[in-house]
Amino acid sequence: MAQKIQLVPFISLFFLLLVPIYSKNPTAQKPQPFGFLKPLQGCRKGENLAGLRDLKQYLNKFGYLNYNSSKAHDNDEFDEFLEAAMKTYQANYNLKVTGTLDFETFSKMAMPRCGVPDVINGTNSMRRNKKRHRQNNHHSRPKKLHTVSHYNFFPGFPRWPVGKTHLTYWFDLGTTHPDAIPAFARAFAKWSSYTQYFTFEETEEYEEADITIGFESGEHGDGFSFDGQGGILAHAFAPTSGMLHCDADDLWSIGALPDYTDLETVALHEIGHLLGLDHSSVEDAIMYPTITPGTVKDLHADDVQGIKALYNI
Repeated sequence: MAQKIQLVPFISLFFLLLVPIYSKNPTAQKPQPFGFLKPLQGCRKGENLAGLRDLKQYLNKFGYLNYNSSKAHDNDEFDEFLEAAMKTYQANYNLKVTGTLDFETFSKMAMPRCGVPDVINGTNSMRRNKKRHRQNNHHSRPKKLHTVSHYNFFPGFPRWPVGKTHLTYWFDLGTTHPDAIPAFARAFAKWSSYTQYFTFEETEEYEEADITIGFESGEHGDGFSFDGQGGILAHAFAPTSGMLHCDADDLWSIGALPDYTDLETVALHEIGHLLGLDHSSVEDAIMYPTITPGTVKDLHADDVQGIKALYNI
């Protein structure tokens, strides 16, 4: 049965079994992080509309815009750079490439998503969906595979070192609700089972952990702030950083519930980043960047093929 999670760690387990479990401040009336998009529907190159600077900031956050001057973001002009960024976004998400904020593009942009950029340092990994590669060894770039897939790696192919297949993970119990821990454990177990390469074990020792997990709000010290309900859900860093953070202010559930986000699904996605996978353009893949509330997803063949190619399994 689906279950809601309230991110208040001091509530007893006995109490949790007796009442519904809600997320932190579920009824709080706060602006939607991506709510600025709705009034901009239909905007196109040459227009000057209040709020376009927010669209630029959105696309800049996820790697699509890189003006030479930071001041160029701070205006409401729909210029050629914004149009080009829109087209790249649309191509990445398999939308009609119009360069305008049409309804389909607005709908995709407004969905809750991972905070990891789609374009990193100018490298658009989501469009490198050509023949994939398998490595000769763990120190070389992959060699060609015979199948066409859409999984992607971070620039530079960061990965865990050769022989480092057993990874330990630690929960920040000051921020993490107890019901969240089993969801992560199941997600780790799935990656282990599907890949037959990595194994994972929880540790209570922060200093010994390869992976650290916590729920945070707003700015939390890693340079990638959260934005509240309905925007960025979580983020994780490429190997071997091991940091994984979820937004404590989002609506979390265990299982499919309308308007809530399934924690295990997001955990599967972010663990993929921890192992070295970047975003995929395959909508059914766990590494696809956005998720519809109430959706439960599992690992996809594209995700498994990506890890096997990266680690030459």
